[in-house]
Amino acid sequence: MGPPTANAALPELVAERLMARNPVSRAFFAREARRLAEACREMADRFGRGGRLLAFGRGACATDAQHVSVEFVHPVIVGKRALPALDLSAAFEVLVPALVRPDDMVMGFSLPAGDPQVEAVLREADDRGAQTFALPGSSGRYAVPPPCPDAFIQQELVEILYHTLWETVHVYLEHQPGGDAEVGASAFLYPFLTDAPQDTGGVVAEVEASIVAKAATCERLRETTASGQAPNIAAAAAAMAERTAAGGTLMFLGNGGSATDANDGALDCAAAGIPALSLSMEPATITAVANDIGRDEIFLRQLIAQSRPGDVAVAISTSGGSSNVIAALAEARRRGLLTVALLGYDGGEIARRGLADHAIVVACDYIPRIQEVQASTYHVIVETLAMLRGHPRG
Repeated sequence: MGPPTANAALPELVAERLMARNPVSRAFFAREARRLAEACREMADRFGRGGRLLAFGRGACATDAQHVSVEFVHPVIVGKRALPALDLSAAFEVLVPALVRPDDMVMGFSLPAGDPQVEAVLREADDRGAQTFALPGSSGRYAVPPPCPDAFIQQELVEILYHTLWETVHVYLEHQPGGDAEVGASAFLYPFLTDAPQDTGGVVAEVEASIVAKAATCERLRETTASGQAPNIAAAAAAMAERTAAGGTLMFLGNGGSATDANDGALDCAAAGIPALSLSMEPATITAVANDIGRDEIFLRQLIAQSRPGDVAVAISTSGGSSNVIAALAEARRRGLLTVALLGYDGGEIARRGLADHAIVVACDYIPRIQEVQASTYHVIVETLAMLRGHPRG
């Protein structure tokens, strides 16, 4: 992204960067959908035998391991089973070898340039019989070359990839003997599948088509966001750049999968020399506040302790209705912080109450697709911030 002649050019540049993701996405999922469908069938077999998903990465890649863990353990589809998954990023070199069993699945995340230590741990897990995923890399039973040299775009595509694995594994589980239920309850996720029990070998082609359809839905939603939200995104980035140039800090926050996005956004900003932190990053503080005061205070309490009037609260919420996010934004307003919110659905209570100076809405009612486009959005914000501060990414 080159420097604009004036801020008036920012919306066009934002839209251009958002749309740059789509050709890469189309090519990647056209190539990978069949392999993904087959890999996910094996995952379902391993979960059925008691296997666990062990995920890890370093730096910003660790937030993908966090996201995988929360999605599999706490599925957003009502009635779906909690599947065993762990984020082992904190000390993956020792934790994975200590814990891995033959029926497990091991998922390593890296930057496009690769990570030799991630690859080494994946090779050891493979030697022990685990199903291994190199995202990207070469040392895995399911290994993908970097889909793009841009680390942000790669991470966004990898998020879609593991979302489709999470969505699809429940279909295969339901087709196993003694599965959770018929597919009907989740048929909206899989428009190519019928309710009738099937042999999973016959499901692979339909799942392949469903994966391509999911990626295409994300591409259309990204296009809609580019056309409808680019001015809001550009205005938010410009205001954030002004605050941080004056010494302010960005304070990201969110719950669940949005917590992992908050962590990623803060790490990405810090890597670009932009002062940022995540109020979703410290489980000891979060659980202490939740236990002693209540979950609605987990961000509010931290914001009271950490913030100054020149700071920026950046909330990420798919629903726009999380009570702890609402409480934090209301307090941020009282304290003179700039408030920015990345929202889904129609913006929810946050938009209705006008709690964000800049509300960016991904108009969708399905959480994985919202999160995928929110990831593109905050990455473009980081790119724009870096550019406005005179430190554009390569």
